[in-house]
Amino acid sequence: MGTVHQPMPVKLFCAILFKQGVEAQPVVDELTKQWGDVECSLGPRHFTHSDYYVDEMGSGQRKMYLVLAWPLDPGELPAIKNRTNELEQKWSVGGLRTVNIDPGYLSRDKLMLATTKDFYHRLYLGSGIYGETTLHFRKGRFRYFSWTYPDYREPDVQALLIKARASLVHELRLKDDGD
Repeated sequence: MGTVHQPMPVKLFCAILFKQGVEAQPVVDELTKQWGDVECSLGPRHFTHSDYYVDEMGSGQRKMYLVLAWPLDPGELPAIKNRTNELEQKWSVGGLRTVNIDPGYLSRDKLMLATTKDFYHRLYLGSGIYGETTLHFRKGRFRYFSWTYPDYREPDVQALLIKARASLVHELRLKDDGD
């Protein structure tokens, strides 16, 4: 029989897609107000990997990626996803989103994203939210799966995650040394 343990702390990750003309800073400010300072970020930059949001947000979308500094219990992910859904509604215009916030967490071993959509490779986390392991860390780098979104395969996104992972691993070692 296995022994139940508390999970190691993780870092909150958010990928944010913006409709053309929507400013990123109010969204970032809202996220940091609730979950702490930005540790590292990438973007916003033009998003050209998918047409999925064009009907809702039009063309010329921009996307940014954030890792927040505060340690987090990974069990909080469903509540965070439900809160980011509320924030998306806050910035909606005429029932259409101007911002899409995809939260997840970065652990020592993986990048997990939260979603409301079930599929064969997603596990139910509770509160209407599913989790998807999008990347896994092995032999010094993040590796992707067949379902990993194309932008998460890009070197600059992976570099951001490697930097944030190094910080997390350092913090976990300091915590272990302090116990």
